[in-house]
Amino acid sequence: MELFQAITNMTAVSFAQHMVNGISLGSLYALIAIGYTMVYGILLMINFAHADIVMMACYFALFGITTFHIPWYLTFILTIAATALLGVIIERSAYRPLRDAPKNSVLISAIGASFLLENLANYLFSGRPLHFPDIPFLSSMIDLNGIQVQAICLFIPVVTLACLFLLLHIVNHTKTGMAMRAVSKDYEIARVMGVNIDNIISITFAIGSALAAIGAIMWGIRYPGITPYLGVMPGLKCFIAAVVGGIGNIKGAVIGGFILGLGEILIVAFFPQFSGYRDAFAFIMLLLILFYKPTGLLGEKMTEKV
Repeated sequence: MELFQAITNMTAVSFAQHMVNGISLGSLYALIAIGYTMVYGILLMINFAHADIVMMACYFALFGITTFHIPWYLTFILTIAATALLGVIIERSAYRPLRDAPKNSVLISAIGASFLLENLANYLFSGRPLHFPDIPFLSSMIDLNGIQVQAICLFIPVVTLACLFLLLHIVNHTKTGMAMRAVSKDYEIARVMGVNIDNIISITFAIGSALAAIGAIMWGIRYPGITPYLGVMPGLKCFIAAVVGGIGNIKGAVIGGFILGLGEILIVAFFPQFSGYRDAFAFIMLLLILFYKPTGLLGEKMTEKV
């Protein structure tokens, strides 16, 4: 009854405003969640440093514009390249030496890499919140028949879907993508067939980190407060989005991101008294998915590699 009353009291413009915000937030979750799901699809491990790669990308873009005075469009390109390189460095230093180690060792290494990035950022950039520079083209407000929308909110879903289609093309229609799919099925058979396992895993980390950088740039414009612990809560939610959609499934990660983003915004819209508990929605969703469909909405039953 309370939900029905909330719906009837909400105007069409207000509902549209919430939907735009929800789709925008869900797109950000989806873009970052792809990185989690790609690494898990090949290595069957969670890259817990992925959220902190997002944080480092925000700092790369921030200092590129404010300290080195590089034009914003060139800074964004350099940020994506630098973040992809950072992902490869983390893979080679923290994960590759433990390729044949027990899963627990890899998990501990992943958590250690996350803590290292957070504390390194805290040491280098201080814990004081920094303001992500305004990009007039993307930070300006647009009026759409009474709906006040920040320009970046319109770009985020478009960029996310473009990245999704490009990634699906790479995975399904290129030799590199074919090698990725082969490695995800069986290491040894892929190696026998001539696939360079190390290179393919490095490419996977590079692509996932590049997508994280794109998400980080748009996150910084949309939510401009940057701290060394910026990636903690968004990282958890993006991981949950990947689990909800079916971790290891790229399309599932995107669907999970949209569900999470829309759910968060609409719960606050319909039940403003619960606005302080919006983060809890993600964890409730995780519990429900694990209880009723542990493999996620689009996930398949997977066997552990030996």
